[in-house]
Amino acid sequence: MAPTATDFATLQRLADERWTCRQFRPEQVERATIEQLLSLTRRTPSWCNTQPWQVVVTEGEGTVRLRKELLTYIQSHGTAPDFEFPGEYAGVYKDRRRECGFQLYDSVGIVKGDHENTMRQMVRNFEFFDAPHVAVVTSEADLGVYGAVDCGLWLENFLLGAQALGLGAAPQAALASYSPFFREYFGLPDHRKVVFGVSFGYPDPEHPVNTFRTTRAPLDDQVTWHTA
Repeated sequence: MAPTATDFATLQRLADERWTCRQFRPEQVERATIEQLLSLTRRTPSWCNTQPWQVVVTEGEGTVRLRKELLTYIQSHGTAPDFEFPGEYAGVYKDRRRECGFQLYDSVGIVKGDHENTMRQMVRNFEFFDAPHVAVVTSEADLGVYGAVDCGLWLENFLLGAQALGLGAAPQAALASYSPFFREYFGLPDHRKVVFGVSFGYPDPEHPVNTFRTTRAPLDDQVTWHTA
């Protein structure tokens, strides 16, 4: 079937409307809907078609127990991500990070210097923002950074698919900062490396934390044209 302008317009709309949900309603997403979403992600392209992603999805009491165990774990363990986190944010990257952070804190009434509530908001990551489901995505250690890049492509399809299905989703590198916990908790072998988690479910559109939207840099800041 030949592509149409409507196809591109639909993709553009989903990309424009997608946002990171940080407060979910409690009801479960039907298994059939989750499977529909995961079936879409199967079409994700990957280096040499390796399809390195493996996904653990929680639901029901599985999410409740995971949340409880993770919160207990982080109280007595330091971070240990499988993939090194950024050493620093400088220049424009620092500016963009700060802008997003200020929008988040402003939305829930946290003022600069309120370290207690800032920390409380950070912990919300490990409560999955009350989402009824979490997907933990791992890659094969031998595939290195390129396996992780392929998982990033998987994530984009997951996020756009969730948007198309009326779901909210929060991609979370924060969960990967406790990679050893997830490997032990789910009984994963050492050669599976945690890349990220995604909390997902039905969004709570009335919650203030879901009201702000981040900005995007103009095209001229991102693209250099060579014409000769």
